[in-house]
Amino acid sequence: MKKKSKNILLVIIGLLLIGTIILGASYLFRGKGEQSKNGQDKLPEKEKKVQIVDLTSDKRPIAVMINNNHAAWPQSGLKSAFLVYEIMVEGGITRMMALYTQDANEEKIGSIRSSRHNYLDYVLENDAIYVHWGGSYVAYDQFDSLKINRIDGLAREKYFVTDKSLDRSLEHTRFTSTDLIKKGIEDLKFRTTTDKGYLLNYTADTVDLSSKEGSKVANNVSIKYSSYQTSSYEYNSEEQVYYRSMNNQKHTDLVTGEQYHFKNIIVYAVPYHNYQNEPKLQDLENIGSGEGVYITNGYSIPIKWEKKSRDAQTKYTYLDGKEIDVSDGNTFIQIYPTTGTLTIS
Repeated sequence: MKKKSKNILLVIIGLLLIGTIILGASYLFRGKGEQSKNGQDKLPEKEKKVQIVDLTSDKRPIAVMINNNHAAWPQSGLKSAFLVYEIMVEGGITRMMALYTQDANEEKIGSIRSSRHNYLDYVLENDAIYVHWGGSYVAYDQFDSLKINRIDGLAREKYFVTDKSLDRSLEHTRFTSTDLIKKGIEDLKFRTTTDKGYLLNYTADTVDLSSKEGSKVANNVSIKYSSYQTSSYEYNSEEQVYYRSMNNQKHTDLVTGEQYHFKNIIVYAVPYHNYQNEPKLQDLENIGSGEGVYITNGYSIPIKWEKKSRDAQTKYTYLDGKEIDVSDGNTFIQIYPTTGTLTIS
């Protein structure tokens, strides 16, 4: 009888031990699951990483010239760009330069258009590898002296494709992809790393401009470059992004049909004039400093910008001189002429 009682006691103790082990494992698994679920929120502030770019990467970005002639709408591939510039060229038309990381995966980018010398300043400030199809004589005169690594469709057509299915003129049908660009970079043995760092001061924290000096609600933004081109945005408060339009038409992707949207907008005006009295080419006074506007998360504030040289990175600062914090997300930089108009409401 005593032996039987002893055996029962051993069984009970064993069951209690097994139960304790199961409960402990369950607690440990649940704790790890919560940390994994919350992910970035569990990291110390200084260890947080933004998602639009990898701040630990030293890979050079890729800068692609994007056609913005109305006959070339819609474009494709802008959704994968982490940064896009829009600058006016001749005839009041604008062109865009879209920047991609080397880790981007985009099957169709374009249509691709020719280079203008003004864009080389922004290739340089990002230490980017430049992709274009042809260019102005001024741009060609400056490529070598500025040591621009580039893939030009006129000379290296194998890194581009022509979409003959489009009802457009031939010059509006040239496209590329990130895979083709990477192949070109490899074949041409371009330097693939940089020590320049990203242009903007990205943060994973939510940027709240509402309490900043000069803050205004910014639900609608309109930038008129010329009688030919107006770019505009409408804020979606639920998604906390700005949906983009051009000339009152939704700016959509050729492949997906979806409207492009951006997290941040930086806008400033500079004087434009004819390059050396050449009416077919525009020049802009972008070396120096001036005032601009930074827009994100439904608010706008006045900022300052400064670019000390063609290859120096443009610095964007609050009015107190501190560099602006840029929300985690893609950014559109609009450099419009002083003859244009900026409207925010």
